[in-house]
Amino acid sequence: MISEKYDLASVKIMPIKRKSRGRSKGQKGRSGYVQCSMCGELVPRDKAKKATRRVSLVDPTLAKELRQKGAYLPGRVDTRYYCVSCAVHLGLVKVRSKESRKSRGRR
Repeated sequence: MISEKYDLASVKIMPIKRKSRGRSKGQKGRSGYVQCSMCGELVPRDKAKKATRRVSLVDPTLAKELRQKGAYLPGRVDTRYYCVSCAVHLGLVKVRSKESRKSRGRR
């Protein structure tokens, strides 16, 4: 039996750093991969940090004039994915204390 071979009180359990283990997949199994926009590392889609921003196709001075005339200016949505280390480096994610790491926070 296993209890005879090992003393169960002395068996170490690996610590859980975050409740979600750094991912947002829940019980979905495997998720697809995306490439980090900064370093090129392949990161699971649910672990990568996603940053979206609207990019104007027209330079700002011309856009201001066109908006005053009442023109509609289309914009492109630029989506970038970052690995955790690049997201920390860029300041998208902050380093948190041991206790606050366990809570996911409100979205």
